[in-house]
Formats: sequence, structure tokens, C-alpha cells
Amino acid sequence: MSIWTVTPTLEGMTERSENTAVSRLGIEFLEVGDDFLRGRMPVDERTVQPFGILHGGASCVLAETLGSVAANQCIRGDNKVAVGLEINANHIRSAASGWVYGTARALHVGGTTQVWEIRIENEQGKLVCMSRLTMAVIPGH
Repeated sequence: MSIWTVTPTLEGMTERSENTAVSRLGIEFLEVGDDFLRGRMPVDERTVQPFGILHGGASCVLAETLGSVAANQCIRGDNKVAVGLEINANHIRSAASGWVYGTARALHVGGTTQVWEIRIENEQGKLVCMSRLTMAVIPGH
């Protein structure tokens, strides 16, 4: 059973992300399932830290992007938006090249808060970062 209250499309998510940090960092939306959103981000000069490995902050941007975009497709009621309230990230292993892939899954979808788990893996499917994102559902503008 689908968790979405608005049917997400890859095209719509990409279009809304133009000229934002999402597009500047090369984040791409890849797949929408009944209960998850998957995307990827390059490990390149835009996303690495001075030691040449993936910057933890870039992992957080990928996690918050996937969780936030997904959260806004699950809102119940009109004229509301979901915004980031808290993010936690455990950086498990480094990545120095290629792509990292993130998958966001809801742990809780409520009327005022949502909690998302975002698993970021390297191209070999090994865990790079595990993140938890709490979203506040507030009145829209």
C-alpha cells in the first residue's frame, strides 16, 4: 500500500529542484516505490572534503533532500508543508569516487511530525551513512 498522498514523479521532483543546492551538487532522483524514494549524488569536487573523501555535510544534504521531498508527498490536509526539524547522521565508511545512493523510508508519518530513515550506500551496496530526519509539518505559505 502506498504512503503517498500526492503521487510523486521523478520529473516533478527534478523540476522543483532546479537552481537549488540539490541541482548544484548533482543530486538525481532515481526511483519512487510505494514506501520509499531513492536518489544518488556524485562523489566529486562538489561533494568531497579536503582529504578527497565524501564530505559528511554532503551526505546530510542528500539525506535531507530525499527525506524532505518524500515527506512533502505524504502530507495529510491542505496548505501544509514539511520542513526539516532535526537530522542525525552516522558516517560509517568513506567514499572517494563514483556515486552514493540514498533510500528514504518513513518510520512515522503523522499530522505534525514525520520521521524518516535515509540509508546511503556506495556503488557496491556498502553502507556509507545512516541518517534519521525529523520533519515538522507546518502551515504553508
